[in-house]
Amino acid sequence: MTTKKMEAISIAGLDKPVSKLILGSMLLNDERMDVSAELLDAYAAIGGNAMDTAQVYGPRGMGAIGKWSAERGNRSGLVLIVKGAHHDEKGPRVTRAAVEADLAYSLGLLKTDYADIFMLHRDDPDKPVGEIVEMLQEPLQAGLCKALGASNWTTARLDAANAYAEAHGLTGFACNSPNLSLARANEPRWPGCVSTDADDLAWHERTQLPLLSWSSQAAGFFTGRYAPERRDNEEIVRVYYSDDNWERYRRATLLGEAKGADANQIALAYVLHQSFPTCALIGPANAEELRSSAKALDVALTPEEIRWLDLKDDSLKR
Repeated sequence: MTTKKMEAISIAGLDKPVSKLILGSMLLNDERMDVSAELLDAYAAIGGNAMDTAQVYGPRGMGAIGKWSAERGNRSGLVLIVKGAHHDEKGPRVTRAAVEADLAYSLGLLKTDYADIFMLHRDDPDKPVGEIVEMLQEPLQAGLCKALGASNWTTARLDAANAYAEAHGLTGFACNSPNLSLARANEPRWPGCVSTDADDLAWHERTQLPLLSWSSQAAGFFTGRYAPERRDNEEIVRVYYSDDNWERYRRATLLGEAKGADANQIALAYVLHQSFPTCALIGPANAEELRSSAKALDVALTPEEIRWLDLKDDSLKR
């Protein structure tokens, strides 16, 4: 199998690069290893090495990655992201016990003794950031993870947490994983989720903290499966339907026609061409969808095109 080299970013604490496209695990299934292994092999063939998992997603995806990695003998080249401490029906669970339990559960399924990145899947805004940072030193020191990340934290809390870590000689968060997509969310897709706004983008530009975007393709908003008059998917209507987003879709389509790409590939390229390090989490259902998304890696966008796509400029100079 021929393996390409994919553009990658560096994340503090890791001794290997992180591919710009990160494979989500939610559609993998260890009870259908023929399908899952085909997708994982296709991802490796385009140069991908990073996979996103979470305790709250259940065992099937992590189980598939663990079986595939053990059979291929490629663990050392992978970047495995494990998210944990997601809230439950009782509320926030950003606790030492939850971190320990979720890490043990995930590592067992992944058939490995460490995560490359351990991410808190949610924040507990009522808990002081210093207490959380102190708690997260334990899995680092035990070798259960190499780097720390935060998913669905505000940049204000991230800033405070990393300031605390620096002041106390501790390891802070090496990456952030909110939603960033060309289609802006009207409201959170799920409770407790964080989508980037202009202030967040400015913060990332200033700090250069890597951003690993979930729902980078806005749940297929740019694929053509939705239209203003088609309103059967209530969740997508609620989260993404707006005049501004339809205009972004129109501009992505126009720019794609000029660049030999489709609107979905342009939207993904938008995430990958920010002024700070970014990766995009993608969730293809099969190898064909994966290869279609991967074409975004060949799309070059200028800062002027980024601004035009995001409605910051009314016209695009050529």
